[in-house]
Amino acid sequence: MSSTTAVFRVEWRKLAAQPRLRAGFAVLLIAPWLFIALVLHQDRLPVETLYGRYLKDSGFATPLVVLVFSTQWIFPLIASLISGDVFSSEDAHGTWKTVLTRSVSRGEMFWGKVAAAFTATVAAVVVLGTSATLAGVALVGSQPLVNVGGVLVPARSALGHVALSWLVVLPPVLAFAALAIAVSILTRSSVLGVLVPVVIGLVMQMYVFLNAWDTVRHVLLNSPMNAWRGLFDTPAYTDPLERGLLVALAYLAASIAISLIAFHRRDITGG
Repeated sequence: MSSTTAVFRVEWRKLAAQPRLRAGFAVLLIAPWLFIALVLHQDRLPVETLYGRYLKDSGFATPLVVLVFSTQWIFPLIASLISGDVFSSEDAHGTWKTVLTRSVSRGEMFWGKVAAAFTATVAAVVVLGTSATLAGVALVGSQPLVNVGGVLVPARSALGHVALSWLVVLPPVLAFAALAIAVSILTRSSVLGVLVPVVIGLVMQMYVFLNAWDTVRHVLLNSPMNAWRGLFDTPAYTDPLERGLLVALAYLAASIAISLIAFHRRDITGG
């Protein structure tokens, strides 16, 4: 366990030192403030977006609108940028022979890197959600929020619902991160490790937009990301959430299993 922790600490420092990752966190921190500031200076609201019509009525609408947009485009990109080169960067620099011939096993190396990638991914989601909530409350106010069922939700309950909604998207976001890790290990390419999960996410989102077969739509990672909407209805329903969690866990487990097997079978003695 101490060796895995040591790997985690090293990988965390490596991730934190990356300029692109620092820039990405800065964007996640600033973007919600710019978004709601621009909305407040416009006459038109994004009424076609869920909770878009309430952006000027309650600050708690801001994190929900940001969440809707993020589930479509941002979360797969965040997960891929962070996790897509955690393993393949060692291939690019030719350092596997160095790190795997020290007193650290392949299993400890694998789980340490995965833990660092997952922690950074969760941190990115938390930063974006917290920034969006603070921006909405600071620039609009903490007024009660009208939920999907048309019921006025008090500020304290609305804040709890917002936090729970952002918590719900973590399993599918981590599933995208695990998918990026799998592609990175299988292809040994940082470019493919970043691009392939993003493309898969775009294809899934396009299929959801087509409103095609529900059977296929329910097994895509986009469905778990949108399952939080049932929590804001009156009465609330959790069937999509329960089904989505199972789907996200299936993607996560399958990707991690493939990654672990491929990593243990990798030959590092060749050129």
